[in-house]
Amino acid sequence: MKSNFVKYIFVIFVVAIMGFAIYQLNKSEEKTVEETTPKAEIEDEEIIKEISLGIAEFDTINPLLSNNKHVQEISKIIFDPLFELDEEYKISKCLVRDWAKTSEVTYLLKLRNDIKWSDGQKFIADDVIFTIDILKQTPSIYAYNVQYVIRADKIDDETLQITLDHEIPFFEYNLIFPIMNKKYYEGQDFNTTEKNNFPIGTGKYKITQNNNEEIILNKNEYYYGDTLTLETIKIGKYTNLGELYNAFKLGKVDLLTTTNIKIQDYIGTIGYNIKEIHGREYDFLAINTQNPVLSKKEVRQAISCAINKENIIASLYNNKYKQTNYPLDYGNWLKGEESTYNYNVEQAKQILEQNGWIFKNNKWQKTENYSTKTISFRLIVQASNQTRLAVAEMIKSNLEEIGIKVSLVKASDNQYQYYLQNKNYDMILTGTTESLSPNLETYFGANNLANYNNEELTSIMNEVKNITKEDLLKEKYTRIRQIYNDEVPYIGLYNSYYAVASSWNLRGNITANWYNIFMDINNWYKN
Repeated sequence: MKSNFVKYIFVIFVVAIMGFAIYQLNKSEEKTVEETTPKAEIEDEEIIKEISLGIAEFDTINPLLSNNKHVQEISKIIFDPLFELDEEYKISKCLVRDWAKTSEVTYLLKLRNDIKWSDGQKFIADDVIFTIDILKQTPSIYAYNVQYVIRADKIDDETLQITLDHEIPFFEYNLIFPIMNKKYYEGQDFNTTEKNNFPIGTGKYKITQNNNEEIILNKNEYYYGDTLTLETIKIGKYTNLGELYNAFKLGKVDLLTTTNIKIQDYIGTIGYNIKEIHGREYDFLAINTQNPVLSKKEVRQAISCAINKENIIASLYNNKYKQTNYPLDYGNWLKGEESTYNYNVEQAKQILEQNGWIFKNNKWQKTENYSTKTISFRLIVQASNQTRLAVAEMIKSNLEEIGIKVSLVKASDNQYQYYLQNKNYDMILTGTTESLSPNLETYFGANNLANYNNEELTSIMNEVKNITKEDLLKEKYTRIRQIYNDEVPYIGLYNSYYAVASSWNLRGNITANWYNIFMDINNWYKN
């Protein structure tokens, strides 16, 4: 008995010693890790403060002269505009510290007095006037922004006045072009000078190297904004998009933007993150609201419910295009509430029946004032645009499935332009490149594509021209959308594809839209 007791004591003693030894060993190892590799150092080693971008078919890094989409995207972090847009396309001040619309055609701008160019020069009003003058004389992609400017007058170094030849609603949205330095280009031919290899800006980064293979950007030490994590951005120059796609696939490029709906055929489906958003191209049906049958809103509502947009996008656009009901549905902060007239065949029939239409002898008909009308019309489409022609065929098929008769007119290019300009159609399939401005005069103003007139809407459109208070502006635009949803003067179809693909190890908030993919670059890094 005593012998067993001694054995138990011995076992307990051995276990205790082993436990203590293990504890001491672990403690020693933890201390060694803490002493040799502090936590802060681990985090620092994981953060890579350099990223790589790419440009295909490079022309020039001067944003006023370049026609390259990638150059224009990258220019957002080198050059600043007077105003900029956020993720919801809401305008905010950038180089401007205050502004006022002083008459229908004049704008007074007060510039920030704490801005310096990347070479240390002070930013002044002369630089803005110089840039406007250049855009008035140069076939730049930004020439449109100033085409109605007739004068830009300096009041003092921090103040200027811009005068237009006629009132432009939301003209401030045009002042988002890059501002260039006047003194830097003095005595130079702006279009041909070698200085275009190293133009200076007021943005987050400056150009420090530009050769045949790449452009290198470093932090602009004179930048007035928040602290930047990334110190260096290398921009490779690629002969074509195929090379750029391959570089991204191989990990040589960290960020890629594309409008290619088959992009995954080139870069695969794994190893990166992708943000898919509405593109700038918007296709829609303009309805002639003066047509005796199409003037009835219930007919337009029913047509809207009968079109299977999802099927069109799946069949023709690789499921990449975005369904769109309204011109501002690309993400604009003033877009309002969604339409209730989406694809629903039974709802389409119900709308017609509730408004006195009868489906008889394979057609919808209604008798009013001893006159019987049937729902049938011509749909105009541009014959040379094969994709839109296929869309029109699908729309015709959708509508005829519920008994609405459609005659498809496949117009030549000249005929199509004639129909469009003279509003000589029942319905036309068309499209536009979306404006960055929330101005809707194209759709609801004088001589609009739908021949549409609504007194309340006209009144609101006149009011919003001079409203700058955000909550009031949103209230007015909410009402515009309500009228649009009910009246259906147009039937929106879809926006084109735009995507931002980023490497798996690129960290930070990639808050992108087609105006700016770098709006949150301040906190980007790699690990």
